[in-house]
Amino acid sequence: MSTAPEATSSPSVLASLRNSKLGKTPFWAQIVAGLVLGVALGYLARAADISWLATTLETIGRIFVQLLKLAVPPLVFTAILVSVANLRNVTNAARLAVRTLLWFAITSLIAVAIGLGLGLLTNPGEGTHLKTEGLKPPKSTGSWIDFLTGIFPTNIVTAFTEVEVLQIVFLAIVAGAAIIKLGAKAEPVLKLSESVLELIQTALWWVIRLSPLGTLGLIGKSVAKYGWDLLEPFATLTVDVYVGCALVLFGVYSLLLKFAAGLNPVNFFKGAWPAIQLAFVSRSSVGTLPVTRRVTERLGVPSEYASFAVPFGATTKMDGCAAIYPSLAAIFVAQVYGIDLGIKDYLLIAFVSVIGSAATAGLTGAIVMLTLTLSTLGLPLEGVGLLLAIDPILDMMRTATNVAGQALVPIVVAAREKTLDLVAYNNPTGDLYDEAPAPVAVPAQAGAKAPATA
Repeated sequence: MSTAPEATSSPSVLASLRNSKLGKTPFWAQIVAGLVLGVALGYLARAADISWLATTLETIGRIFVQLLKLAVPPLVFTAILVSVANLRNVTNAARLAVRTLLWFAITSLIAVAIGLGLGLLTNPGEGTHLKTEGLKPPKSTGSWIDFLTGIFPTNIVTAFTEVEVLQIVFLAIVAGAAIIKLGAKAEPVLKLSESVLELIQTALWWVIRLSPLGTLGLIGKSVAKYGWDLLEPFATLTVDVYVGCALVLFGVYSLLLKFAAGLNPVNFFKGAWPAIQLAFVSRSSVGTLPVTRRVTERLGVPSEYASFAVPFGATTKMDGCAAIYPSLAAIFVAQVYGIDLGIKDYLLIAFVSVIGSAATAGLTGAIVMLTLTLSTLGLPLEGVGLLLAIDPILDMMRTATNVAGQALVPIVVAAREKTLDLVAYNNPTGDLYDEAPAPVAVPAQAGAKAPATA
């Protein structure tokens, strides 16, 4: 006779926490509380010149971001590798991949058009009276040669140790294709990669649960360090970025869901909100990847397709950082330096936004994409220095828009392919607090429908 106690006989500490009032507080409410408290503490640290408080807030935020970034190399590599290898089990995989890329391009073009339109209407760089003397171009700049050669690593170890995400993506795609080619011989490697991916996502989920604390530190640090005075010369640009992202996030995406996919946009935002709010706080598309994939699957996208589209989008799909922002920033820099842009220049901005968006590679910030845009247009790269101080404030909204787009496209494609689970989509769950990380998707048989939830 077995003497092992039943699992429910002695509640764990975690179960007790979940049953407490704190455990029942929705995750989004915890994020909002961290946001409000962070702003208050940051303002207090700046107004009262409390250096230790400012340092504490900065340290909390830095540790949270470091923990997210720590998982980036293995997460990107295993997620892309497993998703590419599992495409062999997906019906019409090539068509799905092409349509995913097509919708990536369509939404990027719409986003860059909105960015250019706002820039031309508001002239964000006029009347700023910013001094440009003494500014130096960034040490690391983006060019088409750098972009193309940067895809191919010269050293596998360096690609991981220096977190060259684009190179890691290339290695993962090659490894995934090789697994498909080798078939059964490479099955142990695929199984190991799936196990490592699940391990990383589990550990990263623990970090994500610290998001309310990370929010407090990151927002508090920005307020304490920059205050509100910094926004004055950049006020128009800041408003433009937030308005442009909001138009894409809530306007364009809603219209696409309604008319291109025949879906209720409200359900999308209910289901995808955990990923959007985490992206706003963390400013990292890759760091948000596990949550983005989970909400996408919970909204009815087949697991085997989501496991490809979401990781791929997290490294290449950047409507905020690679479309809206560089278009506005290019106009801003040109106006600050008194340089007139023509139709050719605006077309080049659109081209760079669609083709070069992979240069952002899902990491915090969009400096590489901005330098790539400025160098293509022949604008002074020193202009990047003008935007560095304001970048963290802009990056929150940009990244939230990125992640929303990364979840949106798989839903639109799945809906048009008639593979979206409409029951799951129409009954979204908006809170992830009590859930465990989603396991690595087990490929379904050709033509079989994926489970509705993660």
